[in-house]
Amino acid sequence: MSEVDEESKQVSYTVVRDENGNVKLDCPAIGKQFAAEEISAQVLRKLVDDASKFLNDKVTKAVVTVPAYFNGSQRTATKDAGLEVLRIINEPTAASLAYGFERKNNETILFFDLGGGTFDVSVLEAGDGVFEVLSTSGVTHLGGDDFNKRVVDWLAASFKKDEGIDLLKDKQALQRLTETTEKAKMELSTLTQENIRYMNRNKFMVLIY
Repeated sequence: MSEVDEESKQVSYTVVRDENGNVKLDCPAIGKQFAAEEISAQVLRKLVDDASKFLNDKVTKAVVTVPAYFNGSQRTATKDAGLEVLRIINEPTAASLAYGFERKNNETILFFDLGGGTFDVSVLEAGDGVFEVLSTSGVTHLGGDDFNKRVVDWLAASFKKDEGIDLLKDKQALQRLTETTEKAKMELSTLTQENIRYMNRNKFMVLIY
């Protein structure tokens, strides 16, 4: 739980600590709490089912990629998510391996991975089917979710100034604001300007100019 103390304050659902200090996600709709590994297991099972249908064959084992910054306990939790994991590979390393596969020339590869929650970098040397990872590292708070949070905080501060209401303390309003912010950010991939206007604490309208 100590590893996600800051992140737990930014999500619209409730994150709690169990008796062992691990993360549990509270689901009041069904009166149950789920461990992070249980959620991962459900996602992996869905991926396995989809792969099995596509291949028309049963999938029982997998190689799983994880962010470069994952520590030992997080990697162990990934292995415990309900599938026989043959190996865990850093995400930027896996992408570099895919890029260098069957390349004959010796190359030094610098791979950047700017994802939803992290920024990972790996440096590899590749040649004749042999790969050597020279270095790999990552930043846990430099990704799309962090960009979203900066905009959400700014909008919430503006709303509080105008209306006197702190949206960050309202789980439902925070969820709606986060969804609207992410939509606006994606629109900026093709537009030069995006306006977000709020109608009330539970409804935000995206206007494009």
